[in-house]
Amino acid sequence: MSHFQTLKPSTLSRDAFVAAFADIYEHSPWVAEKAFDLGQASIDEIETLHQRMSDILLSADHESQLALINAHPDLAGKAAVQGQLTAASTQEQSGAGIHQCTAEEFSRFTELNDAYKAKFKFPFIMAVKGSNRHQILAAFETRIHNSADTEFKCALAEINKIALFRLLTL
Repeated sequence: MSHFQTLKPSTLSRDAFVAAFADIYEHSPWVAEKAFDLGQASIDEIETLHQRMSDILLSADHESQLALINAHPDLAGKAAVQGQLTAASTQEQSGAGIHQCTAEEFSRFTELNDAYKAKFKFPFIMAVKGSNRHQILAAFETRIHNSADTEFKCALAEINKIALFRLLTL
């Protein structure tokens, strides 16, 4: 099991815990709040806290899950261009080279973002760490043909991957 390098969650007050983990799930501090409220047992281990938080998301009602999905920015979207992403999202998209898109690639991202949201009513979610912009576009072009139910489940799984990557940085 991996331990956090910069903090020890079990020593934090509820407010400090929520502040530290509020954006592990994009703009959704309710996940951190519920994780803390379940008790301090084993939350100093990254994998255990991640499993707890993942379970909270997966057991939430559909409306809460959809709100969390919709809290995520478009990949290579307007928020990224205008510098309005969270620090974690900025780092993740930058690490995948999205900021290096050609005009043609950026145009394709815009087209796919628009088509995906028109079809599914939520943004395309992908844990981009370890991927490049070409792999992301390929995944986009494949997944846009999935059913709404498949993509909703995929979005939740990708969000849980993103959360793990974020926890591993702490």
